[in-house]
Amino acid sequence: MLVVLGFSTEMDSNRGLAVNDVVKVYGPGGPLGPIKELADQFTNETGIKVEVTAGPEAKWIDQAKQDADIIYGGSEYMLTDFMLNHPGIINEKTRTELYSRAAGILVRKGNPKNIQSLEDLTKSGVKIIDVNGAGQLGLWEDLAGRKGLIPGISSNIAFSVKSSAEAIDLWKANSKYDAWITYESWHYRLSDVTELVQLPEEDKLYRGTPVSITSTTNNKKEAEQFINYLKSDASHQVFQKWGWK
Repeated sequence: MLVVLGFSTEMDSNRGLAVNDVVKVYGPGGPLGPIKELADQFTNETGIKVEVTAGPEAKWIDQAKQDADIIYGGSEYMLTDFMLNHPGIINEKTRTELYSRAAGILVRKGNPKNIQSLEDLTKSGVKIIDVNGAGQLGLWEDLAGRKGLIPGISSNIAFSVKSSAEAIDLWKANSKYDAWITYESWHYRLSDVTELVQLPEEDKLYRGTPVSITSTTNNKKEAEQFINYLKSDASHQVFQKWGWK
């Protein structure tokens, strides 16, 4: 999910200010729920407009190169990958961590396969969707490896995709898939088509939600203001509502 902070280059000659001033934020779809909610609150409270553009990177990267003020990631490694793939866009000195979120298991409504644990994902006939990227790279393997379940879960992965957006489309289009190891937070975006199986605390893995200002922003002050807003106690409660720790 990505939000870009920025100002229009069009000027109002009477005021000497940019018209339609906007802070533009870009990033993957996972953190969209809380960031969009808080962007709207921030705008209402400050009058500074924030636009959030989220989804697979390929859909927004060209525009972000032109006008992004803020880039966020679905995990720490995800934002690092972005920095390596697009050197110079992010001001590394401004990078900071928001909040972490736990991995869990999404299952069908009613949980027809009675999946209650990672061990249940190794049972015969269970079909798993794997997101091999988008902040979830290696997530299932890290969870399974600690319990000696890599062979069993690997053999039950029925389909691998590169992004959560693809996984959602697949989940909605084909009911043969029984489970998806992903972040608990996705359940709150997909509560109409999923149930959440939370893992015991000792089995959980957490990954972060980093955010950074771009090196080309013309709205650094406003971008910093919004990021500080995201890091407030009140904003933390909004993230928790959406499944963050």
